[in-house]
Amino acid sequence: MAVTPPKRPLSGYTHPKYWGTWLVLGVLVLIAYLPLSITRPLGRGLGALFYRFAASRCEITRVNVALCFPELSAEQKEQRVRDIMRDVGLSFIETAIALWAPDRKFNNLYTIEGLDILERLQAQGKGVLLLGGHYTTLDMAGRIMGLNIECDMIYRVDRNPLLADAMARARESYSGSAIERNDVRQLVKNLRKKHRIWYAPDQDYGVQNTVFAPFFGIQAATVTATARMAQMGRAVVCPFEHWRDEQGIYHVRIKEPLANFPSGDDERDASSANAVVESVVRRFPSQYLWVHRRFKTRPEGEASPYPPRRRKRDKSNTEKKD
Repeated sequence: MAVTPPKRPLSGYTHPKYWGTWLVLGVLVLIAYLPLSITRPLGRGLGALFYRFAASRCEITRVNVALCFPELSAEQKEQRVRDIMRDVGLSFIETAIALWAPDRKFNNLYTIEGLDILERLQAQGKGVLLLGGHYTTLDMAGRIMGLNIECDMIYRVDRNPLLADAMARARESYSGSAIERNDVRQLVKNLRKKHRIWYAPDQDYGVQNTVFAPFFGIQAATVTATARMAQMGRAVVCPFEHWRDEQGIYHVRIKEPLANFPSGDDERDASSANAVVESVVRRFPSQYLWVHRRFKTRPEGEASPYPPRRRKRDKSNTEKKD
């Protein structure tokens, strides 16, 4: 597989506005080399800070938990919010480890199942779309895949171009190509070249190119791109699961291709994709990024369940008080 280099070399980011980002990157690389006995408590502590100070994200999480786990008591729901924020904190540490830690750090740290499935599909000349979700261990799973088999990854460009290029370069050091989320042409091209590509269709991108399909029994705006890309790329779609157990061991599992996918029915295919993600989240509910507004787009006439976004005060129109 050809590796796509970062669009801009990191040496070009010398402007003072990037100095803070360079400092953050230095801290992340340092974290990647620290022992897990230090970094995991650090991640849990970071999660505790998120729970206390990231009020808007906690409120979004509370709404999601209330919608998707109505059977829980009020105390259980709040504990779940705490657990979710803890795992969000851990995910920052895990991302640093996944992107910059040496290979030896992963010795005896993971299990992986289903490589034989990918090898068989490759022998059959099939490209594979690995259907996953925004689980908090996604970067660790990507690194584990890179230690065992070549796989492309889809990413969203960060608003900070230095951070985006640094992360893309790190991912490409252990994986195949890093494909920008909106670069559908490159994604389809790679699938037709029999690549394996990780893809997560579980976020709410609005009404364009979406259908409503159930997720935890709630109608959720779901992109139709999973089926479209599989069809255009002449690829099969395999569920891709990953999680961290109570002992801190990471598990990655590739499953057999979805049957009759794509089916030609957008709602049916979207429901199948959502069911793949939901099956993992129900088993490991705190290891999912509940901090995003998964249900913000609603069917006509249905109000959003989330509180309005807080707008920054316009200082130019604010008079100073005496």
